[in-house]
Amino acid sequence: MFQGTDVKYFDHAVTDGHIKLQGDGRTERIIYVADNNHTERWSDPEEKVRAAFYAELIYRYGYSAARIGVEITVPRRTPSDRADLVVYADDDRKDPFIVIECKRDGVSDAEFNQAIEQSCGNRASLSAKYAATVAGATRRFLDFRNAPNLERETNIVSDLPVSYGEPPKWRFYKGQLNSDIHIVSRDDLRTAIRKCHQTLWEGGRRSPITAFGEFSKIIFIKIRDEIETEEDAPYTFQRKTKELSEELGKRIRALYGKEQKREPDVFPELLAVDDIILGTVVDHLESINLNQTDLDTKGVAFEEFLGGFFKGDFGQYFTPRELVAFAVHMLPPSADDLVLDPACGSGGFLLHALDYIRGVASQRYPRYETDAHQATSHYKYWHDFAEKHLFGIEINEELARVAKMNMIIHDDGHTNIVGEDALRLMTELNRKKPALQERGFDLVLTNPPFGAVIKKEEKGESYLAQYELRSAVSKSTTERDIAETDMAEGSAKRGAKVVKARTSVKTEILFLERVFQFLKPDGRAAIIVPDGILTNSSLQGVRNWLMSHYQILAVVSVPQFAFAHYDAGVKASILFLRRYQDNETPSDDEAIFMAQAENIGYDATGRDTFQKTLETETLGEKRIEIWHCDLFDYRVIFEWSTADPKDHRWSERGRTVIANSGLLGQYNEFQRNPDPFFV
Repeated sequence: MFQGTDVKYFDHAVTDGHIKLQGDGRTERIIYVADNNHTERWSDPEEKVRAAFYAELIYRYGYSAARIGVEITVPRRTPSDRADLVVYADDDRKDPFIVIECKRDGVSDAEFNQAIEQSCGNRASLSAKYAATVAGATRRFLDFRNAPNLERETNIVSDLPVSYGEPPKWRFYKGQLNSDIHIVSRDDLRTAIRKCHQTLWEGGRRSPITAFGEFSKIIFIKIRDEIETEEDAPYTFQRKTKELSEELGKRIRALYGKEQKREPDVFPELLAVDDIILGTVVDHLESINLNQTDLDTKGVAFEEFLGGFFKGDFGQYFTPRELVAFAVHMLPPSADDLVLDPACGSGGFLLHALDYIRGVASQRYPRYETDAHQATSHYKYWHDFAEKHLFGIEINEELARVAKMNMIIHDDGHTNIVGEDALRLMTELNRKKPALQERGFDLVLTNPPFGAVIKKEEKGESYLAQYELRSAVSKSTTERDIAETDMAEGSAKRGAKVVKARTSVKTEILFLERVFQFLKPDGRAAIIVPDGILTNSSLQGVRNWLMSHYQILAVVSVPQFAFAHYDAGVKASILFLRRYQDNETPSDDEAIFMAQAENIGYDATGRDTFQKTLETETLGEKRIEIWHCDLFDYRVIFEWSTADPKDHRWSERGRTVIANSGLLGQYNEFQRNPDPFFV
């Protein structure tokens, strides 16, 4: 609460003496001075919503504080029924004009609809002209001047009238003071995202991933509308006064259809949401400026939401943030690198690579926030990388859409996300996206799927025939059929021992070779693999192949529980590899950095295990903490999340990895003095 314009109105109300706060903690009270010093408990979340809207009624809508009643008894209803706020049309407060019901931000759709009924019932009893329901950014305003008491749609208005005038046709206009959409905090954005997902989920009617797929379409057109709306014009993505749900739905679908024609590969399917649900999502998002909300705020809010979303049934598609950040900083990209994740899921590796390059840009152009020339150079540096250097492949089409949406939220790169099986014939991948070619990438970062088996009878002979590694897996330790002189066609090179070509191979094995195929000579890769790759005796041929094709830079073992709270509790390690150059001969005495991480920032339940120390704090403004784990240290920046400093609530603004900390620092030291050792 109290972000954007709400802060300004509430602060004005306190400064001008319309509102006072007394006491501390749970005993703190808010006093509405003009309403005969009416007091309420300030710790109640609904009270904060009421106070914010009370101030907005005064400063945005132009109503006198003396004409605004708080907790007004409603006649002909139960004794406990009271209207949260009533705006009167006269000084004697005999003529109710607007009746308002306030709820905490983030209530369910059912609770919000119930609140609408309560505000309408109170309005009818008080014979007011308008009913309003407010739950943070989600609002519903109804005009009953010429509508029956039970009407709830044909009398919807975009906004309440200012100073007893007529309700406006539109509520939000681009660039107009007090009428523009506004930038929000991470907490407010997170709340809005949750509300949208709950609405689209429809209590289980859609699967979570399908609901999120529809949400990604809506987010896409919302951001496009923000960018393309002309100055002083109304935004299209909002409710219009007296507009039926069917008309609103038609208008939003037209926006989506326009973008489909512009980029048919991004979202080929129709927007599969009915008009009532679509209108509710518009209610949740219409006041938020997603395009201008800074990337750190958007990134943290969406990443945290995606983290929770993909736990459970979709855990196998989500790599924990700490492991992704560690891999990226172990093999840091340059702005010239072409980067690929062939099993990109929601896009975590790609986004952390982008975040790394944004950090480099900020170091190169330290005055980018105040210097126009540096701002242009800063933007071009990282945006060109996002748009032209990041590529992802994801076999699940709905997840590919999530990755595209995630890239859009972070300012593009979405057109390089391909919904496809990364293990299929390279020529077929290349036809779909010409950049997807052998020896085409400088850096591959990936967490490929574990455990799935690719069978020849299902995929066809040509599918498995493209992989040497299908001839490097023995059935068991006693059934070896090693034949160095009688290799199957396409078997391992450089003297690796092989067995008879298999008719079925696990995906994690094939991905090791597909990554090699994608890499340029001297290219690098970070791959999360199950420990069986490194330890099972039947996979010695795979390890031989690995060592003959890659220089193994580092092996970092992570705990058994690293993926447990994502429903993927396989013991795993991260391999850091460099593809040998074509004429390079592997050396037997190459040093390998080997380490075991125990504290990786969370435990088996997903609970935070960082050791935290305070770096600096400015009360009511900013707080910086250092979070320690075995992998690295984070520098975490917090901002005040409320206008009331007595709440002592901090909201995370962003976090950055501290170079040369934890295993990152030890690996850097190892590179300077590459002796084999185990950390």
